[in-house]
Amino acid sequence: MTFLAVVEGDADGWHIDRDALADAIRARWSEIEIDLRRRSEVRSLVWQFKTENGPGEAYLHEDGTCLYMDVWEEDAIWLAIVFRRLTPTDLDLVFCDEGYTFDVRLRAGMAEAELTDLVNAAG
Repeated sequence: MTFLAVVEGDADGWHIDRDALADAIRARWSEIEIDLRRRSEVRSLVWQFKTENGPGEAYLHEDGTCLYMDVWEEDAIWLAIVFRRLTPTDLDLVFCDEGYTFDVRLRAGMAEAELTDLVNAAG
């Protein structure tokens, strides 16, 4: 399943620090491949890694305001929290799945357990 962590509204020129995001991903999953080839607007930078649940992939929109995650829900929640931590607190972020079966605010300072509870309540 694909999940998204996305800035809602105008990002005012802000974009994620790709190196900081890569460092966080590398800290969680030791076996990681980074593909810097721009495949499309949506897949401008791709991280592939092995999770406890199997292979996973995260990719960044070229404007740096949306992270797509093809991983199990618990890994997507972790990635969304990391993305939130690297985002200015004044920007609104949303965490959702590709089919929009849930759509929850990703608030600054939110913990993984809190986001998990919101996703479970919304889904």
